[in-house]
Amino acid sequence: MTFKNILLALSVLTLSGCGGDPAPSEPAKTKPLTIITTTGMITDPATIIAGNHAVVTGLMGTGIDPHLYKPTRTDIAKLMDADVVLYSGLLLEGRMTDAFVRIATSGIAVRAVTESVDEEFLLSPEDFAGHHDPHLWMDPIAWIQAVEVMAQTLIDNDPDHADDYRANADDYKSKIAGLDAYAKRVLATVPENQRILVTAHDAFNYFGRRYNYQVVGIQGISTESEAGVRDIERLVDLLVDNKVKAVFIETTVSERNINALIAGAKARGHEVIIGGALFSDAMGQEGTYEGTYIGMIDHNITLIARALGGDAPARGMNGKLSETTP
Repeated sequence: MTFKNILLALSVLTLSGCGGDPAPSEPAKTKPLTIITTTGMITDPATIIAGNHAVVTGLMGTGIDPHLYKPTRTDIAKLMDADVVLYSGLLLEGRMTDAFVRIATSGIAVRAVTESVDEEFLLSPEDFAGHHDPHLWMDPIAWIQAVEVMAQTLIDNDPDHADDYRANADDYKSKIAGLDAYAKRVLATVPENQRILVTAHDAFNYFGRRYNYQVVGIQGISTESEAGVRDIERLVDLLVDNKVKAVFIETTVSERNINALIAGAKARGHEVIIGGALFSDAMGQEGTYEGTYIGMIDHNITLIARALGGDAPARGMNGKLSETTP
């Protein structure tokens, strides 16, 4: 769901003298924007774009599943006090939809960062009841469009600092483009017959399309769906027939189904390992490289390439990953 951007009139504080001759005029001071974001994949870029001109607060921290997140009273209070609310959209934050509608009608600027993405670009898997796949951040080039929406929203609501917001956004987008170049390079080193990415749920479809990987999620796009016995059997066949070396768990999804896959393959004489934990709907620990959008994707790229037999540096694109991958 998308909403029209609502411009806010920011209050300007001025100082004046008391009695006697008028005091010398002083530059007007603009109150910093208060920005509330939902997921870390929005919070991190928004903070970088904002610089010192806005205060950015994210609602969902490490390990939080946005599909299942239900806002608290404190969250609603924060949203109602904000100048700008940035959320992902495409029903990622499904349980917060009503809250966004109420907030938008109160005069607060509410923007879905995915709203500018062409509908023809969006994926609509059959098992998601006619809705679009919301996991756009898994394609770095697609996420550049989301970053642009963030930047333009700040510019619209604080035009006095437009030049700074634009410069910060352009610099950040160039770094994302570098991340994409790294991904294409190292993921291409995986043998073609091993480019099968089996994960806990369908969060990697845009990733697979961007880098030419077959992506199979045990659960559907939303973690509210459940895998059945036939799903597990079908995936065991895929692993055994293609001699897939590794499957991946996710930091926000239970390992139960992945372990069932491994046991099923072993019973048929094929050893499969857990290639590691991928970041899907949330980033790493706050304050770490993996706790940034670029670090999160770097981690996934590096882990996938190495676990499936490719060639990638153990510490990632910039040597910043906190742990060496398999």
